[in-house]
Amino acid sequence: MEAEAAKYIGAGLATIGIAGAGVGVGNIFANYLSGALRNPSAAQGQFTNLIFGFAVTEALGIFSLLIALLLLYAV
Repeated sequence: MEAEAAKYIGAGLATIGIAGAGVGVGNIFANYLSGALRNPSAAQGQFTNLIFGFAVTEALGIFSLLIALLLLYAV
């Protein structure tokens, strides 16, 4: 296998983390919404946890995109 083809395959595999981030964000918001509908008085207290979980999950997706771009253009 040529090195160029291996680079493209590796970059494609690195982008799987972006799909994982999308699933993670969906789970975070779905669980928050489910909990907020069950107990609306506690929803405001959990909002900061929601934003923190969203930020961490999106950061992991951005890191995987960064790795893919590094594989494509820096190596």
